[in-house]
Amino acid sequence: MDIKKTIVTIVAVFTTVAGTTVGAETFRYSTSGDILGLDPYTNNEGPTNTMKSNLYEGLLHRSHDLSLHPALATDWEQNTPTQWRFNLRKGVTFHNGNPFTADDVLASLDRIRQPDSDMTFAVASIDRIDKIDDHTIDIITKNPDPTLLLNLPLFWIMDKEWLEENDAFTLETGATVKTFANLNVNGTGPFMLSEWVPDTRTVLRPNPNWWGTPTHNLTEAVFTPIGNAATRVAALLSGEIDLMYPVPLQDIPRLENTPGITALQGAELRTIFFGFDQHRDELLDMPGSGKNPFKDVRVRKAFYQAINIEAIKRAVMRNASIPAGLMIAPGINGYQADMNDRFAYDPEESKRLLAEAGYPDGFEVTLDCPNDRYVNDEAICIAVVPMLKRVGIDVKLNAQTKSLHFQKIGQTENWNTSFFMLGWTPGSYDAHNPLNQLMSVDGEGQGTWNSGRYSNPRVEELTDLVAKETDTAKRNEMIREAFQIHKDEVGHIPLHQQALAWGIGKRVKEVKQRPFNDVDLRYVIMN
Repeated sequence: MDIKKTIVTIVAVFTTVAGTTVGAETFRYSTSGDILGLDPYTNNEGPTNTMKSNLYEGLLHRSHDLSLHPALATDWEQNTPTQWRFNLRKGVTFHNGNPFTADDVLASLDRIRQPDSDMTFAVASIDRIDKIDDHTIDIITKNPDPTLLLNLPLFWIMDKEWLEENDAFTLETGATVKTFANLNVNGTGPFMLSEWVPDTRTVLRPNPNWWGTPTHNLTEAVFTPIGNAATRVAALLSGEIDLMYPVPLQDIPRLENTPGITALQGAELRTIFFGFDQHRDELLDMPGSGKNPFKDVRVRKAFYQAINIEAIKRAVMRNASIPAGLMIAPGINGYQADMNDRFAYDPEESKRLLAEAGYPDGFEVTLDCPNDRYVNDEAICIAVVPMLKRVGIDVKLNAQTKSLHFQKIGQTENWNTSFFMLGWTPGSYDAHNPLNQLMSVDGEGQGTWNSGRYSNPRVEELTDLVAKETDTAKRNEMIREAFQIHKDEVGHIPLHQQALAWGIGKRVKEVKQRPFNDVDLRYVIMN
């Protein structure tokens, strides 16, 4: 597959059989790990967010082709640079029958802004929301915001009465926390929750009172996490499940040659990268030393230049990846191709830099890595261990399931990591999102996944300026300057954009593969 040609082709439609839809069906699908919870404002993680978007809705909805469409708002207009009027959809009810009104939007704004929220970034530019009447609101932003509409699909609206009746207003961070809102659902979305058994299955059924016209023909959707890739493939081949992802790259030819099975491939707008602890004066892996080598840019660059990304592409990713020099992919607003070059792979230069920084014999460090989130995530980390060993770095690999990994490197455990892997698709598909979430630490909603606490005053100043600049040319220059500073300082080590690979069974008539690498149930049609 030529990933370079498909990176901007962000939607693929798979059809197995022509003709009209026959009946309605149960759709069974699987990926490598379970969702992390159901509370809309915690656990900002791709598959988890996708599950929420089947159940909850925002004022706007982002379709499979990344276009924005009316959802709980029917229309909107910008009356001044900082004032937007939204007309809310009438006749909408939550799953429990409660009517949707402007009061629910205001309550949701208060809740998403709590300190433990992972989703504050989606409303960070909002100063307040004024209720005009039950179905009209004005959103007042702190300054002109060119990304307001891009972020609103991630501002899922909750039922004020339901929150109050169940004492569910307060947020609690962490994967699979036992709060009421993390275990139960009451949204307005096209699907309703029937059952969630963590690490076993999530069962959804269509919402019979949904305001929209369904484009799917499902009577039930059953999501089953299967950690072992070979087991996922076997389940697809046996007909136990109808769709699975990701397909192990070595199994793609096998699926393509199996009658009734299709391997659907595409490009993902997610960048996989490594990060370092740059804020502690003493590295967690070096107790009693009083030293943190990662505070020195020479050490960070030595790590970067010790990693042979072409070998990873060839041997681990089987050429189904695009090496990256930036923290965003082609297709993200603000991406500038001439900045996407990488520092050269040069182990001898790495050794020189380490010696110059005062570590001629290297040091020990733990690499925190998920083993069920990204394509070949653990295999990439395993490949990097001997590369770093070659320049004197003794790496201890800590690979674990994504719920434990994200909890460890995230704010729940106070970014308890020295060296880590993470992947990022900007939820707004705009460069401001990673600047805000990965490269800043100060301000409302900033730095939620800046696990190494990278910080540069000019980058943060530029991040704030980018947030309110409406002139595209000026904005892109600001983005360029911020990314150049980050690149020169080796704030992170970008690795690559991975390819998408889904295995699809014969019972599926149509499904749309999105660059999020997830399944939106509203677009699934079964034979």
